[in-house]
Amino acid sequence: MLIFEPHIHMYSRITDDYERMSLAGVRAVLEPAFWLGQPRTHIGTFIDYFDTLIGWERFRAQQFGIHHFCTMGLNPREANDDRVNKDVLAVLPRYCEKDSCIGIGEIGLDDQTPAEEKFMAEQIELAKRHNLPVLVHTPHRDKKKGFERCIAIVKASGFPMERVLLDHGNEETIKITRGLGCWSGFSIYPNTKMDPARMVAIVLEYGVERMVVNSAADWGVSDPMMVPRTAVKLEQAGVPRARIEQLVWQNPIAFFAQSGRLNESMLRQPARANLRETFDGNSVLRGQDPDKM
Repeated sequence: MLIFEPHIHMYSRITDDYERMSLAGVRAVLEPAFWLGQPRTHIGTFIDYFDTLIGWERFRAQQFGIHHFCTMGLNPREANDDRVNKDVLAVLPRYCEKDSCIGIGEIGLDDQTPAEEKFMAEQIELAKRHNLPVLVHTPHRDKKKGFERCIAIVKASGFPMERVLLDHGNEETIKITRGLGCWSGFSIYPNTKMDPARMVAIVLEYGVERMVVNSAADWGVSDPMMVPRTAVKLEQAGVPRARIEQLVWQNPIAFFAQSGRLNESMLRQPARANLRETFDGNSVLRGQDPDKM
């Protein structure tokens, strides 16, 4: 079964994770721009990070046959930082034109401040100008209120709901989003947020229409194999294989294909890489023999 991992922060993962994911059927990944765990204090650090998403991480993924895409954005946590927020908005348009950028994100709310709302709305306008879908980060605290506020901001902008993915959902939020026409994302973690058993229960009750599951796999306790693990649990629970494939492959492709920059046929073939090439002088081979890989 092929898998499109629609939200995973490979910047925080080791190269071995790419190999494990490839062996488990992951054919494509989407890496949203996110908060790195400590404040970035000037625009240059964002530029270097954005360049990593469209350069080095694509190179790393291709070594293992994985197509790498990204979404670009100012995350809600750093939207509160006046040292960087306006400057990041100024440089984002150049990255929105890159072929591997297939959406705006993660944007949304964290502490649910006026500044977060302001920059979320401004980035929705950026998505309109570049004809890209939007990946929305919803708060980890007071999640129901955060979902409702994110939805209100999207509605006020006039942005089409079918081009919005509201991520980090749970059993409570699916009741809010089910009838809106937007897409619902669920981040599966080993110990926090959603786990595979809870996701199985949601699928058994609600089906898989306009849903995606992801590993997130950031710098905390996380596991980049959570989508394959969830697929196994769904099959063990008797969910038809066609529905599982829709959830882990067809649905994320359908959502991000709204960018006009990907389609299923291009993803069915593994990403190709010349294993003798390096990226700006760097290689992930570490002395391995390309002829034996």
